[in-house]
Amino acid sequence: MKRALLLILLAACRAAETPAPSPVARPSILLVTLDTTRFDSIGPDAKGVTTPAFNTLVQTGRRFTQAYATAPQTLPSHSSMLTGLLPAGHGVHENARPLAANHPLASEKLREHGYRTAAFVSSFSLAKRFGLQRGFEVYDDDFSVERSATETTDRALTWLRGGSNAPTFLWVHYFDPHHPYVPDYRAEIAMMDAQLGRLVTAFREHARDAAIIVAADHGEALGDHGEAQHGYLLYQSVMHVPLVIAGPGVAAGTHATPVSTRRVFHTLLDFAGISAEQSLRGTHNEVVVGEGMIPFLDFGWQPQVMAVEGRLKVIQDGALQIYDVLADPNETRNLAGKADLSRGLRAAINDYPIPSPAPAAPSPAVQLSVEEQRKLAALGYISSDVRPTIRKDAPRPAAMTHLFEPLDRASGLFVAEEYARAVPLFEQILASDPHNLMAALRLAAAHSALGRNDAALTAFRRAEAIAPDSADVRLYLGLHYARTDQWPRAIPLLEPFPDRLPALEALAVIRERQNRLPDALTLRKQIATLRTPTAPDLVRTGELAMATGDTATALDSFERARTLQGQAFRNDLELGVLYLATRRFQDARTSLDRVPPTHPGYPMALFKRAQVSVLLNEPDRTARINKARQHADATTRELIASERLFR
Repeated sequence: MKRALLLILLAACRAAETPAPSPVARPSILLVTLDTTRFDSIGPDAKGVTTPAFNTLVQTGRRFTQAYATAPQTLPSHSSMLTGLLPAGHGVHENARPLAANHPLASEKLREHGYRTAAFVSSFSLAKRFGLQRGFEVYDDDFSVERSATETTDRALTWLRGGSNAPTFLWVHYFDPHHPYVPDYRAEIAMMDAQLGRLVTAFREHARDAAIIVAADHGEALGDHGEAQHGYLLYQSVMHVPLVIAGPGVAAGTHATPVSTRRVFHTLLDFAGISAEQSLRGTHNEVVVGEGMIPFLDFGWQPQVMAVEGRLKVIQDGALQIYDVLADPNETRNLAGKADLSRGLRAAINDYPIPSPAPAAPSPAVQLSVEEQRKLAALGYISSDVRPTIRKDAPRPAAMTHLFEPLDRASGLFVAEEYARAVPLFEQILASDPHNLMAALRLAAAHSALGRNDAALTAFRRAEAIAPDSADVRLYLGLHYARTDQWPRAIPLLEPFPDRLPALEALAVIRERQNRLPDALTLRKQIATLRTPTAPDLVRTGELAMATGDTATALDSFERARTLQGQAFRNDLELGVLYLATRRFQDARTSLDRVPPTHPGYPMALFKRAQVSVLLNEPDRTARINKARQHADATTRELIASERLFR
């Protein structure tokens, strides 16, 4: 009995081990993801545009005519393609919510099995900080907000030319067909297709038996069902996407059974010889599931779940919608009450886990700096940090399409700090959706930023009426008081939020007002762990560290600030003093020599420079001492008189 148990345990251990790389020659793999690309905008049946590169892949590969994204936003959808999980499994329901490290990526598995890996992405939505960089030896996101397919392809091909004999896994992400469209959506599709052709040709020259997967992360509504872009609804224009695979073991043809783009993960593993389970190279018959949780998480509207089986598509959003997407691809005839749903379809809709609303205290990885929020806003993505009010009678997103545009515009203006223009839009939103806590709080914050104290307090009372127990209301009210002469009232409101970036930033300023400089420095150090500090942040941290005697922190802060500011750096005096204190005399000399005569601390710079000159035994040290005496002020005159080095 014990021996049998031991054998079972050993077998289980062996099964859990990572399988060894296959001795069979494995193909190099190219994954190309097309952002914001509708199914009907690319391929042989595309409307209003010709896409020869994609069409060539279709002729030699397997095209999936009923492929569906898992979510109508970039980061959640890509997280599914690289983990094989639905958003309910990997936890990323909208952009700017990083993927947890405990979800293995295809890139990690392929690298473990000997693949050379690289990724070249084109949008800040997929920047390293959001978690998809794991497993890639190179993860190129070297841009501010976005870059063109041409530039991304150039960089990818440069990397490809420096290859080795190891099999290659290359992921390239194109962002071109995205709002704002320049010159228009279809033209951007055509330009992206041209770069796709260039990339595929080069990759096939690099690897003769290349495996290629091309998939869109989601589509674009372009006005269908009242939605201008994507992210709010789950209709075909945003969820039905192009998908084609080509390479070893793939017979050319068309596959009409519904599939999920999350199976890209399984197909990558299959091409690499790791596992063939759920691969798109095999047969497929499953209920395909997707979600649209942004309206729920940001505004408290009804959550949305989608399921597709055969020709029937079901959307549950507080009401049931059923469409025959083959006979009615525009989803104009709701068959609810007429169509019979299978047990699998009903289970997929009814059992899909609904996420908790936005957490009251986001993890450090979630919090964005103002600059990062602006980058996402420039791409049309605005997420809320407010926990919404949840109620059974919440509106259906499909019934709120008239608010999509003002919500996007108001949030964009708010992030851009154009508060006066945002205020009437938030008022308009609240007139139609009076329980929208995000709109109420941003309205109050906008009034506060404009110095309209009475209007701000009125708006805060409105927010309190919507959510009497909301921690977010207390936080926003504390931030309001912190910028007024009533700032002491902010302290008890902000102190309960030790992990919220805005609260920490406001408290740091308050601690300085209270002359609690060590506490202010501690807060600034904590802030630096939550977001990348700017040059002014680093300068202020350096000044506080000097004032509190923390030389190491002060020196590090000023050095990093100088690296960022270059010629604009104005704290060479402080840096020189710190170098002198740490006996880095050569560095002190260089820094102090950069202090201009117009600097208010020039007399101190001359005094410190004379000290350095004596310590370095420079030949002109006497002249430097005399110069310090000639330009001395009340402070340095006394220091010079008592300085032993000058005797």
